[in-house]
Amino acid sequence: MANKPLSAQQISDYHRDGYLIVKDFCSAAEVEKLYSTALNDDAMRKNALDLNDQSGKKTRLSLWFTPGNDVFGYLTRSQKMITPVNQLLDGDAPVCHFHSKLMQKEPRVGGAWEWHQDYGYWYKNQFMFPDQLMSVMVALTKANKENGCLQVIKGSHKLGRVNHGFAGEQVGADMVMVNNALQTMPLVYCELQPGDALLFHSNLLHRSEANLSDGPRWSVISCYSRQSNLAYNETSTSWKTPVDIVPDEAILEWEAGSLSNNDFLAKENDPALKETGWEK
Repeated sequence: MANKPLSAQQISDYHRDGYLIVKDFCSAAEVEKLYSTALNDDAMRKNALDLNDQSGKKTRLSLWFTPGNDVFGYLTRSQKMITPVNQLLDGDAPVCHFHSKLMQKEPRVGGAWEWHQDYGYWYKNQFMFPDQLMSVMVALTKANKENGCLQVIKGSHKLGRVNHGFAGEQVGADMVMVNNALQTMPLVYCELQPGDALLFHSNLLHRSEANLSDGPRWSVISCYSRQSNLAYNETSTSWKTPVDIVPDEAILEWEAGSLSNNDFLAKENDPALKETGWEK
């Protein structure tokens, strides 16, 4: 499944629901290599950001822009990743990689993510076209209700951008509209096995609970845009650079460099965490 283009039905489901789950997107061997790299590469730990939720619990993430010649770069540049993204994004300009992030929710302490749309953040980067933005989450560990898997409001991408303000150190959606959406559309828990992928639209409302289980919940999320989607308040350059696609075999077979070469985001440089005036 993962090495084939999406079917017409899958494409239709994505545009109707705002998300799509692809089972076994990565093999067990690929997941093992990705997860062991995430655990053992010092660059991930040294460049991790801690963001407080409204209760004070911390969610940890490491975010970088340019996909390199490391195992995560090979994943985000792989044919099996770019093919479905190219099928789902609006427009026909080349696919570009905006950023990737490793989400690290540790047992008992991993914080929640408040209800939000990714475009609620990326609007601050002044991207023009939300239909030309999407994310692909690959589970590195099991994700379920017990450890705070992603929850989505099915079809909520059709609302357009909802107003966002600050919720702890996160950007959260207007809860009046979120509650309206919850009364109108189904709430779905996106439970994933390691290696499963969740593809979702930039305007899909989603959240996750704190991880109160005994096991970790780790995932990698790669975010993509079309080259035609201009961002007037973004200083990185990967968002306008077409992806240099590599074969799927690169993930396991190519020599992988260190993540220390990546251009990681520093917390003080994140435009999403800065006041613009419209959050009030």
